[in-house]
Amino acid sequence: MSDQPHGVSIGLEQDGNHFFLTLRARGKLTHEDYQTMVPMLTSALEGIEHPKIDCLMDASELQGWEPRAAWDDFKLGMSHGRQFNRIAVISDKRWMKVAGKVGSWFIGGEYRVFENEADAMAWLRKEN
Repeated sequence: MSDQPHGVSIGLEQDGNHFFLTLRARGKLTHEDYQTMVPMLTSALEGIEHPKIDCLMDASELQGWEPRAAWDDFKLGMSHGRQFNRIAVISDKRWMKVAGKVGSWFIGGEYRVFENEADAMAWLRKEN
């Protein structure tokens, strides 16, 4: 368990089968962080046919994942990855761009890293 501040704050809006997920990750994520986040997402999507998720993730304060949390992240991608339309990540860390390229193999939509929220939101709102 990390002794530094860590965690994920989550926002979820729904319009029919379209969801807008906002995540703000801080510190080094733990298995316990995923134990909180995954059931919320799973419950929100339950019973929705062909959900489409756009996600804004603020990872500007993210320092990484503990090993078990990295596995949780992989499992989340495998179980819900095809439901993601676009994922915009705010980060200036080079390793987030590399992690995104690997993660994009497991999602059905697009993944891009931005240095600021305005650019990320403009891309998410763009018609596709």
